[in-house]
Amino acid sequence: MVNKKSKKRQTAAAADSTSTSPANMSSPSVPESAASGSGSSSPRPPHTPTELADPPSPPPVESVPEPEDIAVRAEKVKELGNVAFKATKYAEAATLYTKAIEMNPLEPSYLTNRAASYMALKRFRPALEDCQVAVSLQSASPQPKTLLRLARCQLALGSSTPALSTIRSILALEPKNAQAIQLQDKVQVLENHVKTFESAREKKEWGLARLALDKCLQAIEGEGGDIPAEWRYWRVELELSRGNWDAANIAANDALRLNSNSPDALTLRGLVLFLSGRLPQSLSHVTTALRLDPGHEPAQKLRKRVKDVERLKEEGNVAFKAGRLAEALEKYSECLERIGESEEEGKGGQIRATLLSNRATTLLKLNRHEDALADTDASLLLSPNSFKALRTRARIHLLLEKFDACVADFKSAIEQAQTDGSTSDTEVRSLKGELKKAEAALKRSKTKDYYKILGVSRTCTEIDIKKAYRRESLIHHPDKGGDEEKFKLVVEANAVLSDPRRRERYDMGEDEDGLNDGSSGMGGGGFHGGGGFGGMSPEDLEGIFASFGGGGGARFGGGMGGGGRRGHTHHGFSF
Repeated sequence: MVNKKSKKRQTAAAADSTSTSPANMSSPSVPESAASGSGSSSPRPPHTPTELADPPSPPPVESVPEPEDIAVRAEKVKELGNVAFKATKYAEAATLYTKAIEMNPLEPSYLTNRAASYMALKRFRPALEDCQVAVSLQSASPQPKTLLRLARCQLALGSSTPALSTIRSILALEPKNAQAIQLQDKVQVLENHVKTFESAREKKEWGLARLALDKCLQAIEGEGGDIPAEWRYWRVELELSRGNWDAANIAANDALRLNSNSPDALTLRGLVLFLSGRLPQSLSHVTTALRLDPGHEPAQKLRKRVKDVERLKEEGNVAFKAGRLAEALEKYSECLERIGESEEEGKGGQIRATLLSNRATTLLKLNRHEDALADTDASLLLSPNSFKALRTRARIHLLLEKFDACVADFKSAIEQAQTDGSTSDTEVRSLKGELKKAEAALKRSKTKDYYKILGVSRTCTEIDIKKAYRRESLIHHPDKGGDEEKFKLVVEANAVLSDPRRRERYDMGEDEDGLNDGSSGMGGGGFHGGGGFGGMSPEDLEGIFASFGGGGGARFGGGMGGGGRRGHTHHGFSF
């Protein structure tokens, strides 16, 4: 049996051991002695983890730099940009300044430094934007250096009026700023050229306007700047006004190349193509302009105009080919009204020249020679190298018996046709044939013009010649009080023109004398042909002399043969 005092000592020791043992502090298990006791005794509950474990550590927090740190870093990047700029590495400097701006966008010096880099690279538009932002940031305390760079950008971009305003602001801060004063002189010169151009254009003094615009362009090019888009449009309009089509085409192409998505540039190019007579290409450009800006009014008006002209021109051509000359004349005239003749558009340009030439051809067929000549003259003023207009005018001159002008026009037409790649060899040969006839007519005009003597056209028929001979013989026969020399010419003319072979040779410029012809000439008395008397039958002559008051039989002795009485010979007629 266990001693009671000994048991008490064991219990106390066990309790002391439980409370001080490290193992028991961390272990959830109950002491082993407690586990061996009777079932009436309840075991001690274990400690909870929150009572035993250390509290969890908070997640690491990223260190956030103070604002002063960003400013310092931006300044360091700016200094690197300065080093690159001094080494003339302007693109690299601009990139570094951009990084500094991203870190501290409210620092104006970074913007002005980047503007300087852009200016060195001749990129004046982004430089202008940087200067404008910097000026806004410095509005409370404007800096002359920033304003000076802004004024230089404005000059380089052709904005002379804003540049002068900026320079005045500089001089208000620093009246003796030498750079500003020097720049002011340059800008004022440009401003004067712009004003001269605008005044000359308003007065339609195209030569002076061209000179002033050239001076404006030289001023910008001297600064290495960008020509304003508006000035490029001015150049196109100026060349159109002067009727300089090649230069207008080049200027329009340049304007469109630099502003390919500009409805203004596309419409202006379309106008040049229209006035140059290239209607499908013009319509294509205007359509593109309207696709970019459906409400673009100049493009809308030009599209309708091009379509109207294209339709009327085609309707006129169809009517002309069908022989409906009055209808063709009406269509061509309506088309010309739609084209117009504005001086700002080169008085209608090459498209108007073409329509005038078409109308002249129609008028020629209608025998309205003077009207046709007026149209060809107007056409050639607009397009001097058109071989078709030259050919038409040559034909008109031939009909009007202006032979020198006729020959000159045919020669010019041949020259132009030979240099025109679209002209066929057949057309050239035809022109040469017409020239030969014109030269023959010129030669005849200086000697004897048998057509004129008989009062007939060069396209007259044999019947026309016969009637004319009878008429002129009655008028000029000496027995009727006529002129003897004129009567001789009438006989000569009939002798040549009434014989198809001799007439052909005469038309080709060969020498043909109605009084001398080896094959069928007028031997002895000067009569022509087997029947004598200028190709006229005895019955014709009897009719003529009957009109003089005498019978044919009495005069001709019963006939024209050898049995007739041979009286005296008078101007080729036997009495």
